[in-house]
Amino acid sequence: MVVKVVGVDLAKDVFELFGVDGAGKAVLRRRVQRARLLETIAQIPACLIGIEACTSAFYWQREFEKFDHTVKVISPQYVKPFVKRQKNDSNDAEAICVAVQQPQMRFVPPKTVDQQDIQALHRARQRLVNHRTAVVCQIRGLLLDRGIAIGVGITRARRMIPLALEDAENGLSGMMRETLAVLYDLLRDLDERVRGFDRRIDAVFRASATCQRIGEIKGVGPKTATAIVAAIGDGTEFKNGRHFAAWLGLVPRQHSSGNRRVLLGISKRGNQALRTLLVHGARSVVRTAVNKDDPRSAWVNQVRERRGFNRATVAVANKNARIIWAVLRHGEPYRAAA
Repeated sequence: MVVKVVGVDLAKDVFELFGVDGAGKAVLRRRVQRARLLETIAQIPACLIGIEACTSAFYWQREFEKFDHTVKVISPQYVKPFVKRQKNDSNDAEAICVAVQQPQMRFVPPKTVDQQDIQALHRARQRLVNHRTAVVCQIRGLLLDRGIAIGVGITRARRMIPLALEDAENGLSGMMRETLAVLYDLLRDLDERVRGFDRRIDAVFRASATCQRIGEIKGVGPKTATAIVAAIGDGTEFKNGRHFAAWLGLVPRQHSSGNRRVLLGISKRGNQALRTLLVHGARSVVRTAVNKDDPRSAWVNQVRERRGFNRATVAVANKNARIIWAVLRHGEPYRAAA
């Protein structure tokens, strides 16, 4: 049995394998338990293996590559068009096998253990930030239910909540004060934990020359730089900066036909967290460029006057994404426009 391409449908306990030979004929259909998966893969001669991007995908990619296989990770949205008939594990494995052979297929950049460690830092921090936001919103709601309004913004909440707890004449009962005090203690605890993750991310940034090169770009800080390096490595999976910007969803959607070319809002495809970081950084660039006259700021101000603040923000985020790709791909320091 000569297997050239294998599609593996990943799962928690039971994995489905589908393989074809050089002529495209199905020669392998097998259902494998987790404990036997690596043993089964080791018995297959070195070939091309396709797996879907999901939890544990990069772990299995690294494990399969130890047996000299070429492993490609595919986004589920690119596998779905190749699923025949009903959806089940066997059909999914066959669809992955077909998809990985397509000449124009786009693959997910591989990740090392270090990259996944940095991603874990960012995801854990974001989880705490989400919890903190929920706590602040609950405190604001409870206070508003008693006629005490606190404006939007976590900084304002940190300042006003203690004042509300100390005010003996605002009508809050003893039980309500105790409840709010517990929630406020939780808020402070979450603040401290978020700061702890910030310090760890800053340490990763300082230890990486690549991240520091990216950090020289206006609108890119330690969080953005470390998150991008963790997500795409050296950017070899992208043919150019425009490809990377499109992968991030920072390009217009199209609804065109014939001579009629219609461009809509940005596509918002790809990694939402990276896109959010780049847009937040770009927003600060647009906001602070008003009183500057360097070439970059002049361009930003022109776009802002012509297209408005929000479109200028996305334009800066798109440009930063392309610059980041160039810095990563060529390994050279960032040089600002003269």
